[in-house]
Amino acid sequence: MTPDLPAACRAAAPVGIFDSGLGGLSVLRAIHAQLPNEALLYIADSRYAPYGERDSEFIAARTLAIAQWAISQGIKALVVACNTATAQSIVLARERLAIPLIGVEPGIKPAALQSKTRIAGVLATQATLRSARFQALCERYAADCRFLCQPGHGLVEAIEQGDTSSAAVRGLLENYLKPMLDAGVDTLVLGCTHYPFLDAAIREITGNRLTLIDTSIAIASQLERVLNTAASLAQTPPAIPLRLCSTGQGLHLHRMAQALLDIDVTVEQIDIPSGTAP
Repeated sequence: MTPDLPAACRAAAPVGIFDSGLGGLSVLRAIHAQLPNEALLYIADSRYAPYGERDSEFIAARTLAIAQWAISQGIKALVVACNTATAQSIVLARERLAIPLIGVEPGIKPAALQSKTRIAGVLATQATLRSARFQALCERYAADCRFLCQPGHGLVEAIEQGDTSSAAVRGLLENYLKPMLDAGVDTLVLGCTHYPFLDAAIREITGNRLTLIDTSIAIASQLERVLNTAASLAQTPPAIPLRLCSTGQGLHLHRMAQALLDIDVTVEQIDIPSGTAP
């Protein structure tokens, strides 16, 4: 979205939301609730999901390619609704792209503020946990709070298939969460936008003993601030409220959007070739 367009045109332009797959729908839900006048373009890179165990170069190349495609669709801002993509490539994307980018990151700061035992857990992808951005967050905000970090191997893959409560998923969660409970964790950071879909299972397994930190609402608030600063907040309901696009087959994206947003939108299958990124 070029900045020299009239304000009315900027305001009517869609907001792009990008995730490696279905997880960003939790962010889309929060944005839609807080900014109902905004037209939304959701892009799921399901062909290459999950990103969690991909290398940094691959993630950066996909992030840039998808952002550039979204810009070609006329977006005025892009929410990188993927913790892994934010951690690995948002700095590079901001250097390369002219539109505002809003990233997501694990809620280390709110967890440190809320934990009474001063021991908090983080459930995230391996790529997020190994990133310099995540380490910097911990150094900046953890202070006297100890964080137990657990890669959520297998969880994103299950959610991408629409599975949030099977015996297999519950078994994974029990293995990941029991050591945290035994260590005295009272607060759990959901460090991947897929993981809010496991909210009910986590609460049941832990007996509701953990405070869950989901940053979707904070992301929606940050987007509102960015758009307001740029005088590009939409003032009237959009003609096309939502486009759903997927580089994969799109069936699960359609089903999850129906379940979360109560909107029956045809998923557009798209092809976005990867460029290269240093």
